[in-house]
Amino acid sequence: MTDQAAPSGVVHLIERQPQMSGTELLAGLVPPPQFDGATFDSYRSDSAYPSQEDAKQRLFAFAVGAQPVKRAGLFRRAPKQPEIKPGVYLDGGFGVGKTHLLAAIYHAMPARRKYFGSFIEYTALVGALGYRNTVDLLRGSDLLCIDEFELDDPGDTMVMTRLLGELVGSGTRLAATSNTPPNALGEGRFAAQDFLREIHQMSDSFETIRIDGVDFRQRALDGHAVTLGAEEYAHDLAALSSTRSVSDDAFDDMIRHLAQVHPSRYIRLLAGIGALGIRDVRQLTDQSEALRFVAFVDRAYDAQIPILATGRPLDDVFSEEMLGGGYRKKYLRAVSRLNALSHAADAETAGRPSAG
Repeated sequence: MTDQAAPSGVVHLIERQPQMSGTELLAGLVPPPQFDGATFDSYRSDSAYPSQEDAKQRLFAFAVGAQPVKRAGLFRRAPKQPEIKPGVYLDGGFGVGKTHLLAAIYHAMPARRKYFGSFIEYTALVGALGYRNTVDLLRGSDLLCIDEFELDDPGDTMVMTRLLGELVGSGTRLAATSNTPPNALGEGRFAAQDFLREIHQMSDSFETIRIDGVDFRQRALDGHAVTLGAEEYAHDLAALSSTRSVSDDAFDDMIRHLAQVHPSRYIRLLAGIGALGIRDVRQLTDQSEALRFVAFVDRAYDAQIPILATGRPLDDVFSEEMLGGGYRKKYLRAVSRLNALSHAADAETAGRPSAG
């Protein structure tokens, strides 16, 4: 079957075999739809965390450049221009608005050629086109935004840092947000200097900006992810499928299918889907399965696809051992997003506005 869903009705993700060419991958390097209108003005900083407003101001300066130098008078020195480095790195927890600010940079920077994508999307582009072709394709671009820079795979990490080094050398500006595999410094995230060591030859090119705060999704929601009984699930799935295309898959079947699809294609796997139905959720104990599910959740959240689920609550899908391990931050971000998407589905089927 094709990867495009019908306007309405029930489909099964496990029957989809999405394919994406390098050209399609490149065309998809834009902010997710939910951030189409993201601006610095629409970023609501939390007054309890001054670093958020500070980050917003510093990133605005990066995006639009320093103000023109005022001419000095005969006996006055011209004001010193602030140094604007070619790259910014946003370091902070999940749910503090890093992706919103990254998209705001993308929209605000007056650039002829600019790209916005996740780390996985850029590595997929290299895989589809080859390293040298990817460099040639991206060379000359004004801005590259990388959301959730991954350190899961040393090979991918070094390929990306080499790629970024070549692009910076040709004049491209970079903006990246963090992702934290190592449970370092007791914070469940890697320190900024660890990232800078990975890109040792480029460390002087980056200004590291720390953003503190609490997860905005949890501020807007109470309790746990919404879990449905079998009858409620069938009723809500039928109601939603009358107006849009919805998926309906058993959790174990879906997890097995994700292993057969490259994570870069998860966005195409979800193409046209208006709601996700997942039956018989269980707790994941295999790290590879869990990390693939995180990548899938990220794409579902980018597309703001509500989730209906039965079985174990989605916010309990990762074991305590996993939540205490090196990928803690990734799993907690996924839990936050699953909670928000389950509440979005509950709000729609109950006919009331979503909380998140």
